[in-house]
This record gives sequence, C-alpha cells and structure tokens, in this order.
Amino acid sequence: MGTLSERILNGSAGEYFDCSVDRAYVHDGTGVLTLEAWKNMGGRGIQDAAHLYVLFDHIVPANNSTTATLQHELREFVCSSFLQFSDIGGGICHQLMSEGIVLPGEIVVGADSHTCTLGAFGAFATGLGATDMAAIWMTGETWFRVPESVGIHLSGTLTGPAEAKDLALTYVSRLGMDGASYQSLEFVGEGAAAIPMDGRLTLCNLAVETGAKAGMFYADDITVQYLAAAGHTVQAQEPEPCTYIREIDFDLPDIVPVIAVPPRVDTVKPVSDLAGLSIDQVFVGTCTNGRYSDLARFARVVKGRKVAVRTIVVPASRAVLEKAIRNGVLMDLVEAGCSIGTPGCGPCLGAHMGVLGEGEVCLSTANRNFRNRMGVGGEIYLSSVATAAASALEGEITEPGVS
Repeated sequence: MGTLSERILNGSAGEYFDCSVDRAYVHDGTGVLTLEAWKNMGGRGIQDAAHLYVLFDHIVPANNSTTATLQHELREFVCSSFLQFSDIGGGICHQLMSEGIVLPGEIVVGADSHTCTLGAFGAFATGLGATDMAAIWMTGETWFRVPESVGIHLSGTLTGPAEAKDLALTYVSRLGMDGASYQSLEFVGEGAAAIPMDGRLTLCNLAVETGAKAGMFYADDITVQYLAAAGHTVQAQEPEPCTYIREIDFDLPDIVPVIAVPPRVDTVKPVSDLAGLSIDQVFVGTCTNGRYSDLARFARVVKGRKVAVRTIVVPASRAVLEKAIRNGVLMDLVEAGCSIGTPGCGPCLGAHMGVLGEGEVCLSTANRNFRNRMGVGGEIYLSSVATAAASALEGEITEPGVS
C-alpha cells in the first residue's frame, strides 16, 4: 500500500532508486542540449529508440537562421537514430504524448518542466534536464528520490463559469510557488472522478508551479474510456490507504473565475477584482489550454461577434486543429477576428508569434506569467478560457458570463 507515486516507483517516500524509463521525450529546444550532452558523453548508441521521442514545438516555424540550423542538425540526428519524431506543426510535446501514448502506471520523463501534465493518466511523469536525458538515451534508465505526496481532496463539481483552470490557479495560490517542492500532488475524491480528461491535464500541468515533482490522478473509468478511443485497453487504478504529508480540501462549487496577476502564478485574485483592466492581447493555447475543448469553448463565446483586441489562438496539436476545422470551430474563430497559429507553443515562451511590446498587457491561458517571459516590459495575466473569451470581446478583463 502507498500513495500512487510510491506504488509506481515501487518505494517509500525519501528512498533513492534506479529505474527503467517507459517513455522519454525532448522538444526542439531541449533536444539540441540533449544531443550536445549525448555527444559529450561519447555518443555510445541509443537505447530503446522506440520509446524515445523528439517533438518540435517551442520555436516552430523557426524564428531565425540560427534556430533553423540547430533544428536541421537535430532533425538529421533523429532520422539517422530512428527516434520517434514529430516535426513542425505536429503540436506541443505534452499534448502529443497525451494523445494515446502515455499509459497508467508508466514512468515518463520529459526535458521540460510541464511533463507533469501527463500524470493525468495515472503515470508518474516529471521533467528533468538535458544531461539526465542524454544518459537515458544511452541507457534507458535514470534515478529518483521517491517524493512525499500531498493529497488534494476534491468534492462536488465545478459550477457556473468556473473551469479546471480556475481550480488550478486556486490550488497554486493556496500552496504557493514553492509550497510543494519535490512533492507529488495527488488529486483524489469524488470531485476528482467527475473531472474530464482535458481538465485533469490542466490541473496536473500547473503542479510544477508549486514546485511539485508530479501531479497525478488515479486512472479510472474516464481514463479507461479515453485510452480505449486511442486503441488501448488499460485497467483502472484503485486508491489504497496511504499517508499524505499534507491534505488539502477544495469544495468545487466554491471555485470562482480567477486570474493570476504578474509576475507570480500564485498571486491570484477573483476576476471581479480586476474587471475593467485594459488589455492589448489575448492568447489562447499552450499545454495548459490549447486542446479542442478549449478552442470550442472560446469559439462558442465569440461566435457571431468580433474580438476587440488582437487575439491569437494556437491549437495544441495537429489533431486539435483538424478537429476544429471539421467541426467549424476554426471558421467561428477566424470570423470573430482571431489569428490562428501553427500548432505548438506559440508565443508562450516569448520567442515569436505574439511577443509583447514594452508596457503591453496580455491575458493568456498559459501557465506562467513571469516578468519578461513573453516580451521585455510586457505583463501577462493568466486566466481560464471562459475569462479570456469574455475579455477578448470587450478589450478589457471581463467576468465570464457577464459580457
């Protein structure tokens, strides 16, 4: 018996152990660093290329010739080494891994801090550095200290315009940006069982914003059905009696639309407190809120109207884009005046496709609002899709359901 992390890692909290990795991935940015580290280690072959992924998403299409050259070199290496590969336009690495690849009980590592997103499937998923990833390329193994776990008990269901993103920002505010350092957040309770997979991915995505090593849901009927649609037959994970280092309760009907105020993710206020604040840009997308359900929800609000500020919508993957095209969501967005970006991270990391000018304000559905992240001198406020949609129509922060 034990927490979900302890069961998957087969150890007690605080223990160190070596383990085989089920899936490991890098993106175009960290892949370049991993390749360099791998060469510096002697470049002694690749272990289990079928479970190693290189997924271009951060600066795609390339923003300058230097980036293009680095991507070209990494692309050539991947093709010659037979690693699993997704090129420009495939989508965000975490989203691609969520589209029928990661399975319950697996140990998944990615050279990106938001790898914790994939704990939504009942996997132990966490980020690590390029040097560790290079060693995994060579050996297929890594090491961990088994984290202590925090029980996030959810009861009831979200009501009104509140979304999983509002719950995510609320728990980050409660824990603080270093309140769960090297711990695992485990979302449990009857309220957790009612949250759909897209919401679980959002909740696990922000776990790292508390310093957590992982964010996890137990695989249940929702997980089984989701993966069955991708051709996988998996078993649910039954919770067992366990000891959490801390337990926090959230009554979901009490969650209201909130916004994270720059420059900290844990500085969170109700949208009503910020209503009327002028914005220059709205950004909908990223590994937090770029899935089809997010785009469709945004489109329902803006359909038949026009956005009042520049609004950038970036699908999280090609599959998301294709579904949005088939179902008319993309047309609704374009007719409302939104700009559609290549599937990937878009302007989230401040490299291109929507960088802010000095003094400009962006309302974003992403996961980070650090100073200068999306442009020197710009400010980023984080919100749910519903809040972003209402605000895009008004050109100022607006409570969802009010405009």
